[in-house]
Amino acid sequence: MSSTEERMTAPFILYLDGADHEEALRGLKLWVHHLLVPVYCREITSGAPWCSRWWEHPEAVAQFYGLWMAWQELTSPKYGMTGPAVWHRDYLGHAMAAIRDPSGVFAGCKPGSHRPKEAPPIDQA
Repeated sequence: MSSTEERMTAPFILYLDGADHEEALRGLKLWVHHLLVPVYCREITSGAPWCSRWWEHPEAVAQFYGLWMAWQELTSPKYGMTGPAVWHRDYLGHAMAAIRDPSGVFAGCKPGSHRPKEAPPIDQA
């Protein structure tokens, strides 16, 4: 199986554990640190928070992983010249708005200060 085929059939990062999760997270960190943040992350404000330890937020990991998977697919040669425009239109804006929302995943995090989030309680049925 080619690496492209493996990537297209690989389980979502939240379903991985151990070495498989670490390998997926390592690749994701490279993409986030070397492409997503330098190109697409704007200044940190109270209206657009950021956490420098984003990988400790499962929701951020899930959202970024989805963006990364779509990026890999839509920037491959088989998608031609319009793939990146499709990625921008259909994936980037919505995901970044959700991630950087003031009440979103990074609420309470500030430059140099990570605040872990707790899941809300769930009553037993």
